[in-house]
Amino acid sequence: MVDHYRHPADDKKIKFKSTTKAAVSKKSDAIWILTITIVSFIVSAALTVASSKVLQQAGIITALIVIFIIVLVNIFFDIIGTSVTAAEEKPFHAMASRKIFGAKQAIRLIRNADKVSNVCNDVIGDICGIISGAAGAYIIIRIIGSQSNTTVAELIMTGLITALTVGGKALGKTIALRNSNYIIYKVSVIISFIKERLFIFRRKGKLVNEK
Repeated sequence: MVDHYRHPADDKKIKFKSTTKAAVSKKSDAIWILTITIVSFIVSAALTVASSKVLQQAGIITALIVIFIIVLVNIFFDIIGTSVTAAEEKPFHAMASRKIFGAKQAIRLIRNADKVSNVCNDVIGDICGIISGAAGAYIIIRIIGSQSNTTVAELIMTGLITALTVGGKALGKTIALRNSNYIIYKVSVIISFIKERLFIFRRKGKLVNEK
């Protein structure tokens, strides 16, 4: 990138090097953007419908618990998304050379930090925000008993949910930036464990089918 601002001392343009960790083709970027957009729409619509049906049969306390859980999920994935952008790849290469479980998965996550953070911070974050907002509106309607004259109550509920989410994310980002490598390692261990179990189950299924 070139900055067209000219320095008064030598009258030269300032050039900035790309900060991307790996060269990614425009075609793969376009495919990823299209894929994540479609997936986000489908998942958001499905979860909104599912949550609406669940909340219709739930009491006020249950709905409040659902909102609290959704906010926690939002904060949790925001921590992962922030950690993966701040984590360093070098320590995990040393761990991978010692064949420490989860190290290779951590390297893959860091090398795809843009996509991981996009899913964790944007996709999951926005979906959780939509669902928690809908759940909050449902609680207000249940308490007041009608959809009329709910403006003030909705503002209060929306403000509380937003404050809890933003405050939690602020704390989460501080934790993520201070412990990024540790958090990514733990996430990688969990992902590697799940992958390993799924591989075992698939292998057992193939053996049964062969018999």
